[in-house]
Amino acid sequence: MYISKIEIQDFRNFQSTENGDGTKSGCTIEFQDGINIVIGHNNSGKSNLLKALDLVVNYGGSKKLDIDDFNKNTTIANLLEEPPKVIVKVTFTESDNEDEFSDDLVTASTWLTKLDSPYSAQLTYVHYLPQREHEDYKKELGLVNSEDIEDYWLTIKHQFLKKYTSKIYCGNPDYKNVVDNDTIKKVDFQFLDAIRDVERDLFSGKNTLLREVIDFFIDYEIKSDTALDKNTQRQQISVKRKAFSKDAKNLIAQLQKRMELGKKEMLEYATETGASFQNAEPDFSGHILDTEMYSALKLIVKHETGITIPATHNGLGYNNLIFISLLLAKMQKDASGDYLGSNAKSFPILAIEEPEAHLHPAMQYKFLKFLKENNKNKTKQVFITSHSPSITSAVELDNIICLHRLDNGQLNIAYLGRVFGDDEQDSKAYVQRFLDATKSDMLFSKSVVFVEGITEQLLLPVFAEYNGESLESEHVSVINIGGRYFNHFLKLFDSTKPYTINKKVACITDLDPTYSVDEDIVNEKCYPFENNDELVAFNECSNKIVDDYSEGKHPNIQCFSQDKGVGKTFEYAIAYENPKLDIHVVSAIANNEEIKNLIKAYNEGKNLNEMIEIHSTRGNENKRIIDSIQKSGIDDEELKKHLISARYLNSLSKGENAYDLAHILEENLPENECAFQVPSYISNAIQWLCR
Repeated sequence: MYISKIEIQDFRNFQSTENGDGTKSGCTIEFQDGINIVIGHNNSGKSNLLKALDLVVNYGGSKKLDIDDFNKNTTIANLLEEPPKVIVKVTFTESDNEDEFSDDLVTASTWLTKLDSPYSAQLTYVHYLPQREHEDYKKELGLVNSEDIEDYWLTIKHQFLKKYTSKIYCGNPDYKNVVDNDTIKKVDFQFLDAIRDVERDLFSGKNTLLREVIDFFIDYEIKSDTALDKNTQRQQISVKRKAFSKDAKNLIAQLQKRMELGKKEMLEYATETGASFQNAEPDFSGHILDTEMYSALKLIVKHETGITIPATHNGLGYNNLIFISLLLAKMQKDASGDYLGSNAKSFPILAIEEPEAHLHPAMQYKFLKFLKENNKNKTKQVFITSHSPSITSAVELDNIICLHRLDNGQLNIAYLGRVFGDDEQDSKAYVQRFLDATKSDMLFSKSVVFVEGITEQLLLPVFAEYNGESLESEHVSVINIGGRYFNHFLKLFDSTKPYTINKKVACITDLDPTYSVDEDIVNEKCYPFENNDELVAFNECSNKIVDDYSEGKHPNIQCFSQDKGVGKTFEYAIAYENPKLDIHVVSAIANNEEIKNLIKAYNEGKNLNEMIEIHSTRGNENKRIIDSIQKSGIDDEELKKHLISARYLNSLSKGENAYDLAHILEENLPENECAFQVPSYISNAIQWLCR
């Protein structure tokens, strides 16, 4: 059995929606058997989701709510019509390969809503104002007579919140069958919130957690020996306890002997104060059980050198891992029928809020790896909330649930593993390999821009500043996908399909025009000015994605590229749109003096032939550029810009000048004294993302 989904109505930032029949539906989030990683930006609802689970399945947890636990995104009219209430429904489903006589089914037998396999069961938490109070409620709120909704909430808080009650119903909530405590106690829900003081709970045998764990694992070599029957195990443990008691008795005797004279002196005052009467006088006696010695044990850390230090001297992250390991040990103890009999738990659940709060990335990865490999031995299900890219990079896409709040406040729930169809498993595998700790940021940001290479990745934030925008302030994540692999990733964000993340996604890509000369030379990469009569075909854009996601074709994805007929690559566009500037011709570029001379000639008004004389003729590529320029029927003024751009592009190694150019352009801000022009398609992408 596992928790397959939760439906939350009007709890904190989970708002219900009105159905056509007058009923309400909550926000439903589905889970899988095993590990569930719930990610999302701040205030997306991750922590509130775990708290909602806690309300239902944590037997010992508080069920009372404060006024701020209600979702307040409502109207005065709604508050006047009926008292607000919170409903949380948790659905349980039969696990694969579950035994028909399993403890889970026994636990959930009174919770069932579907008997056929796979069976379903349900628990429903309701926090509500009893019906007998409704008349008084409507009367009092009717007297508020204010246009400020907070005045109505204050009236509810001060006059009616204390009258609210909480119930947990099992099965169909319409039948109002309150869950039996004996069954709900079988669920072991352990919740570690992000702000936790593990030192308070950890380091001494006086503490309940450590004491319980020690008591369970003492004599574990006997308890875990399957070759011994239970009676033999009890006998052998009894022998050890008697031996301990005998040794303890000897220690007590030694202690009493050392106190013999001092005791006589010490207790002499009893006679003088009258404490000794009727031939009775104080004395010392005692015995020690092994369980009483737990308080003498303290947790230490032992190094290879043999040096030991108290665990209190560790860092918070290390101690959090120790605490979680002890908690898992406790859950193992609580699930032991041999140890606890009928009081044993049968459904252990571990919920951890933001494990990254105290763990550096390597420890996060190792911890997640441990949970993936060992969770079934200790827990039935694990829920982890996080906004750490290191966490998402350590798990499979199938484990990830993404909560994303749209601009209108509506919650978008994405299940990354379900995005890919049966015929798209190659894309799924590609994205899974790609999502390392740096690139997982695309899942958390408000919007995403995919680029082809390192140059665009480095320069885009600078270009945004030239446009008066800040990608950082707008929470735009710039992701370098290292080529034209956009379609793999766009599947995650295609809002026209289910389970996807609905956020703005821009793709900045190159046109990469091609030509075909004959059947042997087909779709060769070329320059935009190489369209002439000798060609079989000229394709001004070889990049299909440019047309597939052009403006207005998709609700949340748009592709931006250079203008057809004049565009080729990102670097080409920089030179083409800044023909009078040499700010982008950094010293690291080969042939930088020649390129600067071409730009100088352009500024001086030299004609095309004069600029061609400056252009190098060394190498086949340079000869090709000059030959194609001379054959082209394009206007000479345009060809001069193409000549500079082609020579600039032909002088670059991939990403060679990106770091220097980013630095130079940053220094040119904020005055932009040289009047540098951001390529127009880049400006359009930035404006679309930030508006």
